[in-house]
Amino acid sequence: MMELIGRMLDGSIPEPTKGGGQERGRFFGFRVKQDEKIARLAEVPLLEGCSRNQLKAVARIAEVRVAPAGTVLTRKDHAGDEFFLILDGRARVEVSPRKRVVLEPYAFFGEMSLLDGGPRSATVLAETAVRLLVIHRRDFARLLSELPELTRSIMAVLSRRIREAERTPNA
Repeated sequence: MMELIGRMLDGSIPEPTKGGGQERGRFFGFRVKQDEKIARLAEVPLLEGCSRNQLKAVARIAEVRVAPAGTVLTRKDHAGDEFFLILDGRARVEVSPRKRVVLEPYAFFGEMSLLDGGPRSATVLAETAVRLLVIHRRDFARLLSELPELTRSIMAVLSRRIREAERTPNA
């Protein structure tokens, strides 16, 4: 019982939402406190070079979103206005019918559309219930200019993704 309560409090068991929709800024019916967001952001490898003040800035603009399994988070060829970072759960990236990748906690997606203004390059579905931090386009560019460490981290991940895509046969 204590494990269940602990998991509910730390958000590792997302709360189901009414009507299968997404619930913003809440875990288990409680509004997420800024200190909780900052503490969780401090655990994210992508943000490891950030100071507490920088993490506060990220927490201010990051919206928490919970989505049930099966939810389409992004759709290929559609416009993209959000950057997503998975806090809990798994998402599946579908580039093509044969090319799929599973993203675990602390992985991110959606940055390419925000960087180049193009449409989404893949459909991403919640494979399990997921809890995400979401940053909107209007805040993303400002965040990158204020946090050069974050820009470098995103570039490194993009480079790895490109190298991986080049190693795998096209589907």
